[in-house]
Amino acid sequence: MTEPLTLALDASTYTGTAALLCGAAQLGAIDVPMRSVGRETLLPAVADLVHRSGRAIDDVERIVCGSGPGSFTGLRIAASMAKACAMRTGARGEIPFFGVSSLLLIVAGNHVAREPGRYVAVLDALRGDVYAAAFEVGDDLAIVEIDAMSVRPRHSLDSVAMRLGARLVGPDQALRIAPHARGVARLQSMLDAAVPADLATWEPEYGRAAAAQQRWEEAHGRPLSGA
Repeated sequence: MTEPLTLALDASTYTGTAALLCGAAQLGAIDVPMRSVGRETLLPAVADLVHRSGRAIDDVERIVCGSGPGSFTGLRIAASMAKACAMRTGARGEIPFFGVSSLLLIVAGNHVAREPGRYVAVLDALRGDVYAAAFEVGDDLAIVEIDAMSVRPRHSLDSVAMRLGARLVGPDQALRIAPHARGVARLQSMLDAAVPADLATWEPEYGRAAAAQQRWEEAHGRPLSGA
């Protein structure tokens, strides 16, 4: 059976990443800044990645997108691109689309976390808080979530890591690693067993409301409709 050609994207931080994979083999990967002034950088970088790999976007058979939590704007950009690629029209029509945790991509996407053990993956949630989830890497390097994502005070991280016997990993932790789309290469068996997302309803997991939404809800005393 031929391994599917997969395009993976993540933009949960201020660096957007993408990887083109054939099964677990990486054909190419990129990192681009997401805060460039006056232009969008991820889309042209992905187009160049596919071109340099000697493929065309119509060759892609599966789309995987980092689902967050993280940067509201970055997640929206990556999600829009990923869904547009999966929704393409033509003879082959819609292709399978999957969302995976950006915290999982911290562990899966970096060689630092290939050593078996437990890891608490951390991303900044602002306002003195962090998004955190814990994962265990087995002797076979398979990754299992052992503590679901939560928003917690940054000062609580050391006690969480101690309780779980885990190492802290993230862009601003001692093990300084960020989410990367190439981590999808380590998640092939998980994706093969998963049910594709419904493109009409799938949205990133922002972690909590954007600051603008929170201010609106506080001012009006009710949830923002459609948020």
